[in-house]
Amino acid sequence: MNLKQLQSFVHVAEQGSLARAGAATDLAESLISRHVAALESAWGDRLFERTGRGMALSEFGRRMLPEVRAALDQVARLDAIARETAGVPTGTVHVGVLPSLAPQLLPLLFADLRAGAPGVRLHAAEGFSGNLDEQLASGRLDLAVINRYGPGVARSEEVLGTADTYLIGQAGSALLAQDSVAFKSLAGVPLVLPSVPNGLRQTLDQLARRHGLRLEIVMEVDSSGSMKDVALSGLAYTLLPLMAVKEELARGTLGAAPVVKPGIRRTIVLAVTSQRPLTRAARHVAGRIRALAPRLVR
Repeated sequence: MNLKQLQSFVHVAEQGSLARAGAATDLAESLISRHVAALESAWGDRLFERTGRGMALSEFGRRMLPEVRAALDQVARLDAIARETAGVPTGTVHVGVLPSLAPQLLPLLFADLRAGAPGVRLHAAEGFSGNLDEQLASGRLDLAVINRYGPGVARSEEVLGTADTYLIGQAGSALLAQDSVAFKSLAGVPLVLPSVPNGLRQTLDQLARRHGLRLEIVMEVDSSGSMKDVALSGLAYTLLPLMAVKEELARGTLGAAPVVKPGIRRTIVLAVTSQRPLTRAARHVAGRIRALAPRLVR
């Protein structure tokens, strides 16, 4: 048993066939097949059932897969610790970013790391705050750039900036012709919004109850890109910060007006997982986010 054999087993399990595993790893199918066969011989049981459609995990294979993944993760951690001991930030950092900020922040962050810390590899996840919070809590993310609503943020979170919320719709819409849109004017306006749980939805629901109005949510979409697409159709509106629609505003395809009385301000923060201490690489990435994100938020 060796690491390459274990890695080949995981690749085949994830890809479902020797051919796809070979394409994903640039290894010959015959070599991957030998790796799997060697493990099956050493362990005395079949890891896969060979079918006409590919390779399906056997009962034994399903039992072994999480153990093999854990062993490979441990080896990766060992390698990262050894490299960090030499004082060079290296390794993979799992970062979550809001959809409204990801198109601008991730290219800048990637270029910055390539120039200053080429040994650091980013694994980026784009999502709304509720989803990113869950991934932070479970340890699947090291860092995340998240929206917070309300007067304060957690002591462990660092404020990167604030952004007002705008009503977004098709350019030329009469509703967006005015300088601003009062919150009460949203009653009866068809809205496409993220599904619950979501910080913006919770804030909107609270404001609607306080002002005694009903919001007409015609579609729930957990993607800011899809929210913008529906707004572009002219059939509904959405609520986003300006930075999320910067390109569409420049092209003149979308229009925007700030929501006022009351305004809906989001605080954009950098949050870290509580499941483990940050690696040197994660600390370096956090520092670069602190340097890059505030000017994008402004």
